[in-house]
Amino acid sequence: MRLAIDVARRTPAGDVPVGAIVVGPDGTVVAEASNRREADADPLAHAEVLAIRAAARAHGDGWRLEDCTLVVTLEPCVMCAGTAVMARVGRIVFGAWSPKTGACGSIADVVRDPAHPFAPHVRGGVLAGECEDLLPEFFRGKR
Repeated sequence: MRLAIDVARRTPAGDVPVGAIVVGPDGTVVAEASNRREADADPLAHAEVLAIRAAARAHGDGWRLEDCTLVVTLEPCVMCAGTAVMARVGRIVFGAWSPKTGACGSIADVVRDPAHPFAPHVRGGVLAGECEDLLPEFFRGKR
């Protein structure tokens, strides 16, 4: 999680500071990304989506990431949680809960929806305080 926090701190100005890494089965980092939605003018450029795309390219078994872990500083939204499920990410570990957009238990539970044939293991709240500390300064500048 500390590496994901470091990645979040490198988020381009104007984007919500979120960092994501994908860790392979041997514990090495396969991919990392921060939010780039504003920087790239791309509504899909969330940290999780970018990291999962890069991991799928780097990790051998095509798009299946069953033996990988997605580590992200903020609870994934519906799009990002759905991306993790569809990429068959084996485990999701996140820091801060997102009571307005979170889809791993906060407002929705995309990852545990019984309609999906695959459900990653999820652990939330890891270094939550440090992850939450990334957000107030960004949003203070927006209000």
